[in-house]
Amino acid sequence: MPLWLQGVLELGSVAVVSYLVVLLTVLMVWLADGFDTLGLAGGFVLSGHVWLLAHLTPLQVALDPGAGLPATTGTLNLVPLGLTLVPFALAWHAGRRLARACWEGQFWQPYLSGLAAYSAFGAGAAMLFSRGEVSASPAAAAVFPLVPVALGGFVGAYRVSRSLPGLIGVNAAAWVERTSQYSRWAGSYVWAVLRAGFVAAVAGVGAGAALLAAALFWNWNDVVGVYQRLGTGVPGDTALTGLQLGYLPNLAVYALAWATGAGFDIGSGTHASPLGTEAGPVPLLPALAALPPAELPAWALVVVVLPVLAGVLAGWWFLREGENHLDDWMALRLPARWITYPLSTLLTGLFVGAVAGVLVMLLSWLAHGSLALGRLTDVGPDGPAVLLLFGAEVAVGAAVGCVVGPWLEHEPPFAPARGPEDGEDGTPAGRRAARRRRREEAAARRAMRSAGRRSPRSARRHGRNRNAADPQAADPGGADRNGAGRSGTDRHPAEPSATEGHQGAAPWAAQPRTGAAPGPGDAFDGDAFDVDAAPAASSADAPGLPER
Repeated sequence: MPLWLQGVLELGSVAVVSYLVVLLTVLMVWLADGFDTLGLAGGFVLSGHVWLLAHLTPLQVALDPGAGLPATTGTLNLVPLGLTLVPFALAWHAGRRLARACWEGQFWQPYLSGLAAYSAFGAGAAMLFSRGEVSASPAAAAVFPLVPVALGGFVGAYRVSRSLPGLIGVNAAAWVERTSQYSRWAGSYVWAVLRAGFVAAVAGVGAGAALLAAALFWNWNDVVGVYQRLGTGVPGDTALTGLQLGYLPNLAVYALAWATGAGFDIGSGTHASPLGTEAGPVPLLPALAALPPAELPAWALVVVVLPVLAGVLAGWWFLREGENHLDDWMALRLPARWITYPLSTLLTGLFVGAVAGVLVMLLSWLAHGSLALGRLTDVGPDGPAVLLLFGAEVAVGAAVGCVVGPWLEHEPPFAPARGPEDGEDGTPAGRRAARRRRREEAAARRAMRSAGRRSPRSARRHGRNRNAADPQAADPGGADRNGAGRSGTDRHPAEPSATEGHQGAAPWAAQPRTGAAPGPGDAFDGDAFDVDAAPAASSADAPGLPER
């Protein structure tokens, strides 16, 4: 079938299946006499409202003044993030199927047509289910549902193709190869910082989820007491439990905000933080029985170590990634490592903390909202406060992780200044030969990655160990492992043999090496040049590269 039609069918099925999941849950409660006055038609309408709310669409509520509630009108935009994960996961699988059905650069055709169909489905749901006391804007319902679906579809497609050129048809690697070495350093460094911030945000949310689980376990008797006090029976308890499961990710984000020190609100007049809880009327929701008490011991502030530990994990991950080119650049400009190393570490920690703070602030905004009822118009954490506190705590932890990471990896804490003692010629010709050697190693690593071999660091170590044990293995014109002679015309010098490939030999072990071998303290370690550099020319001079 045409690609645009396949995109419409795939993402259209996401809309239908996600609605059926909500509808079946509502119907099970209705069949158990959970909604006495709602009726079957009301169950369909309620499921439509829940579907729109799970897709980030705000609902306008206009209650009858005779209902006995203090607020009669308002906006319901407290999104159940647990239900939002359902269309995200379905779109993730749909994106994988669409990516497999497309050639390079064709993914946009089914992707955009499917999103257009999903937008039409959302607008139709708003017009169909906007009746009575709850309504939704068709324009908002056409735009907001695209956020989780577009994100899930693109992430799923990328997981299959593993290449942005395969999705968008633009080869960014070719453009990067034409840039200078400093530009490639900057790009690799920024990308590593973004991923390290994502690691810190994920670790922080995981810490918040663990804190929430511990609070529920500790206050389990109070949670059960709220169920018994409500006395809604099996149907009501089932509906209430389903509602709490839908808001479980929101509660995990609230717990993370509490751990940062920013805290969160449960309506106006109720604020919870490690410094204490400002008690106020809260709804009879069993999960809210796990709220911390009004008076907390002084040692409760130790909970702020959780975001710091998330930063330590992110800093260690960043160090293992081997993309600290800011430190490499500073080491080139100023040989005084006692200045450049602390400065680059502090700047990297600040950058990682800023990225993690922005990500958690976005989560806080998604988890924050209003129930449009009385005092419950401000529920959730304050986004800017979470950004400042969580970002600062992660920055401190990331700097610590970058410092303690070398000892955890059994490596020197920082590379000393390069000089003649490293075995490298300090003349301009020697520096050009060293740059030529590093470009050859970068090209060999690119070939190794395309062949699906081991990581650059382990392959380099393996190659050094093998060359030390067998000096003839690094000679492309010498004898092979079996003792048979091999001439330079048998195969290209940079092409590893089948025997070497199967035995895990480093691919650059068969290349002619120029310049001096890198010393143990070489600031230009092979992992620092993890870019798609072009192979070196045969001339002695390599124009266009920066001089040290």
